[in-house]
Amino acid sequence: MKIKFCGAAQQVTGSAHLITLTDGFKILMDCGLYQGYDKDMEDFNENWLFDPAEIDCMILSHAHIDHAGRIPKLVKDGFRGSIYCTHATRSLCAIMLADSAGIQERDAEYFNKRRLKYPKEKRYPERVPLYRTDDAEKAMKNFTGMDYDRWFPVSPDVTVLFKDAGHILGSASVTLKINDVGREVTVGFSGDVGRPDRPILRDPQPMPNVDYMLCESTYGDKEHIAKPAEAEKLLQVIKDTCVKKKGKLIIPAFSVGRTQELVYMLDQLETAGKLPRIPVYVDSPLAVNATRVFGAHTECFDKQMKQYMLIDDNPFGFNNLTYVHEVEVSKSLNKKGAAIIISSSGMANAGRVKHHIYNSIDKKQNTVLIVGYCAQGTPGQKLRDGVDEIKLFGDLKPVNADVEVMDSFSAHADRNELLSFLQNQKKNVKAIFLVHGEIKRQTAFKESLEQDGFGRVEIPDLGDEFTL
Repeated sequence: MKIKFCGAAQQVTGSAHLITLTDGFKILMDCGLYQGYDKDMEDFNENWLFDPAEIDCMILSHAHIDHAGRIPKLVKDGFRGSIYCTHATRSLCAIMLADSAGIQERDAEYFNKRRLKYPKEKRYPERVPLYRTDDAEKAMKNFTGMDYDRWFPVSPDVTVLFKDAGHILGSASVTLKINDVGREVTVGFSGDVGRPDRPILRDPQPMPNVDYMLCESTYGDKEHIAKPAEAEKLLQVIKDTCVKKKGKLIIPAFSVGRTQELVYMLDQLETAGKLPRIPVYVDSPLAVNATRVFGAHTECFDKQMKQYMLIDDNPFGFNNLTYVHEVEVSKSLNKKGAAIIISSSGMANAGRVKHHIYNSIDKKQNTVLIVGYCAQGTPGQKLRDGVDEIKLFGDLKPVNADVEVMDSFSAHADRNELLSFLQNQKKNVKAIFLVHGEIKRQTAFKESLEQDGFGRVEIPDLGDEFTL
């Protein structure tokens, strides 16, 4: 049997890994959208390193768009098999894939209108969405929700186990037990590993021992700051920006996971009487819908969250918090005074938050707070890097606002947490393949693994294939 790395290979987005059994049965693990601006990857989302019609089944680790975002195109291009995931992941994908399609449709419409302003000989080609809303709806018919901690068959020779990965609601690590022409082989895929002792969700659960492991490596070269410091730092940023300078605090945050965690932390500060009386806006229709999905899947919550809900039965709602649906209301926020605006996308490369940054970044009283990973080339990464000016919607804007970074909010395990997650694999695993990480961080994490006693560690490039 073979494994081919078809995405998130020396990159952080676009997760896709193809397993082909000796008898030809093909399993695709994840089918994510590439998010970033690497020139070498500009055609990635439009093309495949396999024939979608030949894939027999797909296994999805979680609903984030960099893991699930190309599924509608996969179905559109010929895939007819089942997509196995947890129940919560299926619920999230129903709203997230439709949202992704809508964004692509609107972006294409906006681009095509602007191109008409140029003479015909200087116009870019017309842009076509990767997929449309009806494609996303059709793809959902292929989804099958499964429970955690129960083996289930995807073929007579392959059974699968989901364990809670603690990354976002419904996220799972994947273990495949494969009978490959009379030889039993176990393959593990970490998906994205969450962090222990994070709010809302359960801690990542250990995986069974496997022969081969695909492991994420997003933060394989660093350690996050400790949890107790983050609430105090967030509170200090709020006071400095919204109280002292009477400015806006703009927080680019992914609609699923990061937004709910931020709101929950603000809810706790408000319950404790520490949160200043300033308006808080969650400005993302997807985040609003995702928060409802969270409320429907309390089976994913940890003990602390369930205990807190005995005190506050709505951990995602408090006085002065407003969830924004309408575009006109979103636009009106730019004219208001001191406020906290949590808006997607987390990399500030699309969505309403890009407009909020455009209207706020040149004013000294404001702050942009980056609370997670941003791919190279995105506005979020440029702000993290400390640029003096940034191009948004074709205009070059001076960065006069403060830019703060809090990686402690990351839903990805850091180096030590990943090492801890892999400890039970040390004696039996024959090879670890590092995926979902930039090459610099993967190289550092490979060295950490080897120093910790692990044997063969590979860093596959896009399109690399290995025999297992």
